[in-house]
This record gives sequence, structure tokens and C-alpha cells, in this order.
Amino acid sequence: MLKTIIIIGTRPEAIKMALLAKELNKRKGIKNYLCVSGQHRSMLDQVLDFFAIKPDFDLNIMQENQQLNDITGKIIIEVSKIYDQINPDLILVHGDTNTCFAAALAAYYKKIPVAHVEAGMRTGNINVPFPEEANRVLTGRISNFHFAPTSLNVKNLIAEGVKRDCIIKTGNTVIDSLIYTSKKIKIFSDQVTDQKLIKAVSDIKKIILVTGHRRENFGGGFKNICLALKNIAIQNPDCYIIYPVHLNPNVQQPVLKALTGINNIILTSPLSYPDFVFLLNRAYLILTDSGGIQEEGPSLGKPVLVMRDITERPEAIQAGTVKLVGTDRKKIEKEVNHLLNDKKQYHKMSKMVNPYGDGKATEKIADWIINNQSRIKKAKPE
Repeated sequence: MLKTIIIIGTRPEAIKMALLAKELNKRKGIKNYLCVSGQHRSMLDQVLDFFAIKPDFDLNIMQENQQLNDITGKIIIEVSKIYDQINPDLILVHGDTNTCFAAALAAYYKKIPVAHVEAGMRTGNINVPFPEEANRVLTGRISNFHFAPTSLNVKNLIAEGVKRDCIIKTGNTVIDSLIYTSKKIKIFSDQVTDQKLIKAVSDIKKIILVTGHRRENFGGGFKNICLALKNIAIQNPDCYIIYPVHLNPNVQQPVLKALTGINNIILTSPLSYPDFVFLLNRAYLILTDSGGIQEEGPSLGKPVLVMRDITERPEAIQAGTVKLVGTDRKKIEKEVNHLLNDKKQYHKMSKMVNPYGDGKATEKIADWIINNQSRIKKAKPE
């Protein structure tokens, strides 16, 4: 019996690992555990409830105004106790969060093999995004097995000296979750009570969906973003701008101050994952600084403008469905208005191009684990 443990802490991690947890739970020959750090408390719990999965361990480390050092240190200490308790054969972590890196580092210290899901993404700048790029690179250095979404991710890992037979190209698990959720969700859930939001979705007007939370945009970046959104709303009264506002005070304060009271801007609390997927499907275009939405938008045929200067997901940019606009107010306004008013450009960007997989990444990862149990066990140093 192979013992595995999936460790997640944030809502995006939960979205991308939930179906893998369910899949491993179904496979014979594997005893899988799920551990959550609680890095994103309420938003994490919403996803777990939707996918009907329950953690076996909950570190519950979230506190107000905690620093990155606090998060990382707490996770290393607490997850190490769980490793001692269950003695797993393999740790599965995801992406670029503090939970991912801290759990992987704790496993390395315990000489437990690490599998990195969504491996090989790189911006080439260790400080952008901060601290995600460093988390991802450092996790890659101490991982034994790398589940890479794309061919470019594979090339990145090989260039860093990772052996080819330790890299498994799978596609991205977020596409699996997006397909799964899109099939189930056709309307907002009862949790959505904002009548202005409900009306906007049922209206024929175009919807610009906005998400923004990146640490490097705190301060001046968010001020520029908000000013651009305000001007776009004024210039396009026949459109709705819908912005589920992240709970971080560094996001809440500038956004609420600048955008409250504008008729065609709807500011909401963070939506549950299924409600957000429904809104993604309804949107005309997406303006974001998120990572995962750069994959989800193209998969749904939605043009995505990314409010960052560089991205670890260049595949959709090369395909023409994603464009970088940074936090330059004039550039954001220009590109949004271009898509709203130029049908030819809109249709060019909205073509259904999905460089991130076929929706079977979860199955491929589970199959590889099942077929490589002896190799996984041999990877643990004596």
C-alpha cells in the first residue's frame, strides 16, 4: 500500500487539487490523505464543500496580518508532525504558494519524496511575482517528480538540470476542474443575493470581469488599476464591470475607496468557485492579475488582459488569447476599449485555444503514481 498525502492551503490550490484527491481516493493500492494549512480559511472551505472532500488534517494556521515568515515557519513545524504520524511515501504539493514550498521543504528535511504538481512554470525573475516565483523555483529544486502542464514547462525544468524521466507532462489540473464545474453550474447559487449582480448577469450588456490581488500591485499598481476601471466604466455606460474584491486589506481599501458608487461597477465579496465559473462563462472579457485565470479564460474562449509585466504562463500569449497590459492606466484603458469596440480583434482573441491540456491531467497523474509505486518508494533515502 502506497501512502500519499496532498497538502494545500489556498483556494486556487484546492480548486486544482480537489479532483486529484478524489481520484486517488478511488484508486486501489493507495491510501491518500488530505492536509490543509488553512492559509486561505473561508475561501478554501468553500471549495472543499463544493467538491465534497474533507481534510484528514487541518493545520488552521491563519491569523490576521501574519507575515510570510510566520506562515512558512508554522507550516513547516506543524506539517512535520503529520509526516511523523503517518510516515507517507510521497508528498504532493501544488504550484507556488507558501504552503507548497513549506510543505515540500519539511518533506525534504524528513527525506520524504516530493511530487510537484503544476511544475516548471517560470517568469525568469525571482522577485516577480513575489513570493510565488521563488516558492515555485525552490520547490522544484527539492522535488523528486515534476508534473508539468506544458511542453514549455518541461523545457524549463530540463534547462535547470532536472532529469527527463522525472518529468511527466500532464496538462493542468485546473482545466479538469473547470470542465467538471462548467457541466454542473448553469445559474448562480443561492449564496448570491446581490440583486445588482444577478440583474447584470441576466442583462444583455457586456460584462468585464475583473480580479486583482497580486502583492506586487499593492499601492501604486492598484491605484492605477482603479483609475483605469473608473474611466472605462464612464466611457462605456453600456457595459458592466464586475469585480469580486479580494479580502486582503491592501486590495479592499483602494478598490472600495475608488470604485464605490459608480453605477455600472459592481463590487462583490469573493464568490464561491462554482459561482465564479458561472460568471467566467457569462463574461465578455477578463481583466486580471491572477495566474489560473490566464488558463481558464482561454479555455472558455474569453480574451484575457493580464495586469502584470511578465507571466509564468506565456503559452496563451503566444496563442494570441492573452495579452499583458501591466498596471499602466492608459494601456489598460486602450486595450479594454479596443476589445469592446473592435469585433475583429475580439474574435481573434476569443478563439477557443487551450494550450493547457485536455481535461485529463488528474487521471494522468493518478495513473503515473499507480504505475510507479516501486520507483516512488525507492526515491526515499535510507
